[in-house]
Amino acid sequence: MAVTKTHPIKSTLKAAIDYICNPAKTDGKLLVSSYGCTAETADIEFAWTRRHSIDKGTNLGRHLIQAFEPGEVSPEKAHEIGMQLAKEILGGKYEFVLTTHIDKDHVHNHLIFNAVSFADHRHYHSNKRSYHEIRRASDRLCKEYGLSVVVPGQNKGKSYIEHTATQAGTSYKAKLKATIDRLIPASADFEDLLCRLQHEGYEIKRGKYVSCRASDQERFTRMKTLGADYTEDAITARIAGRPRPSRQPKQRDDRIRLLYDLQSKQGGLQHWAKLQNLKLAAKTFAWLEEHGIENYANLESKAATVIGKRDTAHASIKETEVRIAELSLVMKHAATYRQLKPVYDQYRQSRDKEKFLRGHESEIILFEAAARELKRMGAVPLPSTESMKTELAALTKKKDTLLAEYKSARSEAQEYETIKRNVDALLAVPKEQEQQRRHELE
Repeated sequence: MAVTKTHPIKSTLKAAIDYICNPAKTDGKLLVSSYGCTAETADIEFAWTRRHSIDKGTNLGRHLIQAFEPGEVSPEKAHEIGMQLAKEILGGKYEFVLTTHIDKDHVHNHLIFNAVSFADHRHYHSNKRSYHEIRRASDRLCKEYGLSVVVPGQNKGKSYIEHTATQAGTSYKAKLKATIDRLIPASADFEDLLCRLQHEGYEIKRGKYVSCRASDQERFTRMKTLGADYTEDAITARIAGRPRPSRQPKQRDDRIRLLYDLQSKQGGLQHWAKLQNLKLAAKTFAWLEEHGIENYANLESKAATVIGKRDTAHASIKETEVRIAELSLVMKHAATYRQLKPVYDQYRQSRDKEKFLRGHESEIILFEAAARELKRMGAVPLPSTESMKTELAALTKKKDTLLAEYKSARSEAQEYETIKRNVDALLAVPKEQEQQRRHELE
């Protein structure tokens, strides 16, 4: 599994980039990559982008760390995962330097990216939503590469430290929840529960929210942070014998769902699953009739068509995104080239080039870097700014259209895949019953 954390860089950008590019940590800089800049001049290029930004914000850049379980992934594979993560979360709009460190017992990636986009010159907004997007993207990539991931659901909202502590049976929150669950049946009311917690060795702090602290715990834990079943109102309801909030019936969902696997059910739960399967089977057959599907071959054909439509839209989106990122990069380098060419021409014509360079070193470095990148990307001669803006606007509009098509096709494909799996399960039941009868006769 990969663990991610991020923090802003406010004043030590060059030092941070130098640190992550340390040859001793990156296998002689073999595990150093960059986008939209070169690692050696990234701080200068970041500053140049910030200078032309509309909304600078307060940070020079952001530093993201992606750490992997010891022995779970090779440095090369970790670097590949880090590059995919960077391109996905930054969308080709921010310069970045990516390195993979191998000096610890666990391989980990360092990603430093500009706090301002060179595409729209607006600063990167870091918040809970953007961080969760990073976490989700990292977990998905780990899953695709066959690495372990944090199990969703029961650990939702937990930090990685809390998750691993729970797995090891040492989590303060897990112990507190277990203690509350054990004491609730014997408690008369919420106040009685708190008294019993004190007898168990917990210190109770009252305020807007009730908090508890174990004898060897440094900080208090608010009971409401344990989950929906552990707020004061929820515990009071549980003591009174009312259902847990997390077990309240949910709003009706008319989507077709998968049949339950009876092999994994036991006792009363299997009986309940059989009844649910009867309802789901009825829904499945009604859906087939509504969509005019009369046989299995027809179902397979329609499912393949819808899935193909989804995959085609997804591939087109990725192609469009690649071109948008490429064009944005050309526009960035072209703007730098045009703006600094007069300075570079003066430098070339100067009689004392060393003196001129001392006063304009950063401009000369940026111009030469831009010229080099434009040549590498085949953007010579330079396309006009207007033609690039027109193409970018058309590509953005195309991407929006493709996204709408993809979302619709994805939803339809998920429905067909669910129906097909249900039909496969229903068709398999008679075969299993026949095999069981034969086994009983033998």
